Amino acid sequence: MTSHIDETGMLKREGGGFALVRDAGGRYRLELGRTPVDHVEKRVRVAGRLIGEGIVEVDGLAPA
Repeated sequence: MTSHIDETGMLKREGGGFALVRDAGGRYRLELGRTPVDHVEKRVRVAGRLIGEGIVEVDGLAPA
């Protein structure tokens, strides 16, 4: 079962990937189809599906 999410926060590099530090608190590790270099260290809105504990498969990423 997957849950849909639509969250805002700060996009950060984390290890070999990316994470969303959520405005609501906490963080999600992001599974992305492309590298969002223009959005790193900026506020973004992420839409996608929660596919594991704290892991989001991203459908859309845009400036917040």
